[in-house]
Amino acid sequence: MHLKPVTAISGYTREQFTTAYLTPGIPVLIRDFIEPDSVALQKWNYDYFRQEAGEVMVGIHSEENAHLDKATSQPGEKMKFGDYLDLIESRPTVRRLFLFNLLRERPDIKKELKVRKMADNLLTWLPFLFFGGEGSSVRYHYDIDMSHVFLSQFQGVKKVWLFPNEQSDLLYRLPWNFHGIADLRNPDYEAFPALRQLSGWECTLHFGETLYIPSGYWHYIQYETAGYSVAYRALPVSMLKRAVGVRNIFITRRFDDAMRRILGKKWFDYKMKTAYRRAARAVERGNSR
Repeated sequence: MHLKPVTAISGYTREQFTTAYLTPGIPVLIRDFIEPDSVALQKWNYDYFRQEAGEVMVGIHSEENAHLDKATSQPGEKMKFGDYLDLIESRPTVRRLFLFNLLRERPDIKKELKVRKMADNLLTWLPFLFFGGEGSSVRYHYDIDMSHVFLSQFQGVKKVWLFPNEQSDLLYRLPWNFHGIADLRNPDYEAFPALRQLSGWECTLHFGETLYIPSGYWHYIQYETAGYSVAYRALPVSMLKRAVGVRNIFITRRFDDAMRRILGKKWFDYKMKTAYRRAARAVERGNSR
């Protein structure tokens, strides 16, 4: 596995950013995506969230591969948001919040965060929060709607690895799914030899920094410390990618759910064998170049 650091930029206009990074689909760290006069930069912390939304019930996710056979990882338990914040502050834990729409629950809070519109079709009305305990991680995947993602870090330190969609076979992607089966943090190159040919980017996110994740990019997220980030999505300009996103949501995922119900373990075994076979072919193609 070969990883190079993501470039950091600031001061780019939307036009410059579009030409240099958005259109070619190149990951980049943006240091001034969040507007400097955003109240959230000074006001947001765990105590504030406890006060404003501590009683909200939230779904808690556990280990990154707890649902390896499913297209989407399901929460394993529920608890009050305030209790969850107490947990991640007190000790390391793999438990995390995924796609938490706190800012819909409390729209007044949403007004405290302002960002630069660095892309057309940026959905500023739909920010999602992601919380995790120290040591937790999110299984590597790419987003099924094919949106661009702007991931802004607010507390703690987060490490992100990125891989272009063209390397899906090397990542042992399960067919009809959007994730793979290897352990990237502790790669077993004997069991998953295709990982040796992986080439991507790595980035460590700190407070106030934003990572641009291009449409269709695989990302593997690791919480170096407890913390949280906010993600904004931007619809791809390409109508083809939008069509792929619609297909993924309304056809691919539902077909996979149906086949799991009908065939059970046989369906998962088929997907595993297919992932290994495709990875082996990708290695052969790479060796023949």
